[in-house]
Amino acid sequence: MFRKFETLIDPFRPHDDSMPPPTLIAFYWRYCRQVWPWLVALMVVGLVVSLIEVSMMRYIGSIVDLLKTTSPEQVFVDYGPTFLWMGFVIAVAAPISHILHDLLNQQAIAPSLTNLVRWQTHRYVLRQSVTFFANDFAGRIASKIVQTGPALRESVTQLIDAIWFVAIFAISALVIFAEADWRLTVPLSIWIVCYVVTLAWFVPRIRDRATAMSEVRSALTGRIVDSYTNIQTVKLFAHADREDDYAQEILKEHTETFRSETRLITAMNATVSCLNGILIVSTGALAIWLWSVSSISLGAIAVASGLSIRISNMSGWIMWVAIGIFEQMGTVQEGLETIARPYSLLDKPAAPVLAVPRGEIRFEDVTFHYGKKGGIIENLSMTIAPGEKVGLVGRSGAGKSTLVNLLLRFYDVEKGTIRIDGQDIAGAKQETLRQQIGLVTQDTSLLHRSVIDNIRYGKPEATMEDVVEAARKAHALDFIAHLSDPRGRTGFEAHVGERGVKLSGGQRQRIAIARVLLKDAPILILDEATSALDSEVEAAIQESFFELMAGKTVIAIAHRLSTIAAMDRLIVLDKGAIVETGSHEELLRHGGLYASLWRRQSGGFLDAA
Repeated sequence: MFRKFETLIDPFRPHDDSMPPPTLIAFYWRYCRQVWPWLVALMVVGLVVSLIEVSMMRYIGSIVDLLKTTSPEQVFVDYGPTFLWMGFVIAVAAPISHILHDLLNQQAIAPSLTNLVRWQTHRYVLRQSVTFFANDFAGRIASKIVQTGPALRESVTQLIDAIWFVAIFAISALVIFAEADWRLTVPLSIWIVCYVVTLAWFVPRIRDRATAMSEVRSALTGRIVDSYTNIQTVKLFAHADREDDYAQEILKEHTETFRSETRLITAMNATVSCLNGILIVSTGALAIWLWSVSSISLGAIAVASGLSIRISNMSGWIMWVAIGIFEQMGTVQEGLETIARPYSLLDKPAAPVLAVPRGEIRFEDVTFHYGKKGGIIENLSMTIAPGEKVGLVGRSGAGKSTLVNLLLRFYDVEKGTIRIDGQDIAGAKQETLRQQIGLVTQDTSLLHRSVIDNIRYGKPEATMEDVVEAARKAHALDFIAHLSDPRGRTGFEAHVGERGVKLSGGQRQRIAIARVLLKDAPILILDEATSALDSEVEAAIQESFFELMAGKTVIAIAHRLSTIAAMDRLIVLDKGAIVETGSHEELLRHGGLYASLWRRQSGGFLDAA
């Protein structure tokens, strides 16, 4: 039975993958409409549950009045069927309706709707640009994805339950009181008005505090995760105390924001408690007085008193539900501000797949300033022939890595065009562009997964034999064989830690090299690819690099000039412009910037042979 309800909603169903709506109601509707039949079913069952609750309260007064009109000997003869019906409602209908309500809420809706929201928002955010993630804490973004799903689901299901209980109990109580004597409705009517005014004043203010709380909580998570992610840097500089201050600053803000919210909650509790006390006393006193003047029966007193107490108890629950709903809505509002942002890099409609039969790369009058007025790359043009091995040289900040980022289309050029085999990369599908480029960077980041998963990331369909061969070529087999993790996994199955922190820099780089070897893309970019390797290991894998570069168009960046001196051509950049180009020997004879940089470094260069 559980499985039947649990499979009613598929959280991974096909869905609209466009930008989520930036407004709260539209954001809710986008996800609720995907499961609307089950939300409607929950509303119907909630109506039945609330009607049964009211009926049970009414039975108390009915029983009192029925017992007055019969004798003990005749009670079951006169009212047996009535008691059987009451018993059926209480012992059968009530449990069934409650069970059905829980099955719909807990089994069908809660897990599936929560993870439907998480899955769809995660898929959208994952496709944001590199700049989007660079401008925020990864932990904060993840927190928004994780929190928004349950907040949306909880606020919707609680609202459904609260609407019926409030409407049915309030209306039914007024009807029951009016049937006995219209004067009994006066205390309840006044209480309803005061209660609504109280909620109307307090709840929006609590909602605003809740939104602020959600924002501060996300910032707190971001700061703590930032410290943990960079724990090696924290330890290296012995700055645990500074990190304490960094976290304490946001914790103080969190505490003050929390207190401002709890002050309002306490004040609202006190107000509702006073209203409830007045309701119970005034209703009871009025009912007794009406009975004393023979206007109502003893059963009416029992029902009026019981309903007043029940409404008072429920008012506390409704109050907390209302607070919870608005808190959750505040969390959703704060979450969508991060989630519902347009992509800064978009594929054009019906963008074609990028094919790379030759590997020619052309930069045509390219300008890029990172959105600033000037600097970085200015009117740069160059052509890299198919299969040519080019080294980019220049001081830090000359624009070398920026050219690589533009070629990978992590950013769009502000002016000009970049073409691969004559195709404008801005018009092709981004993923197909990056599938044609292998990249090994200086700051190698690995996934917190197994070694085999990290290497196979370059080619998911690769066999184990392919993975082992790539690791062998990258001279990684020896250290992989000795890897283990706390869960007892060893070798290729061992997990490498967040960002590969359990491995040395050289080991991470060799895993990254194996990954690119396996990918075997026609264009290869080496951005300080051997910077973390010692000379012995670098010399050992140099042969693999020449094998990797064979038949490929290669762009290599290295501050250690000896590692790229054997390239077919060197391009020297300065302040975003090409100032020299030629082979190593030609540039040394020229005596320009390259020769100056070379003289400052010791050692020879790799033999082209």
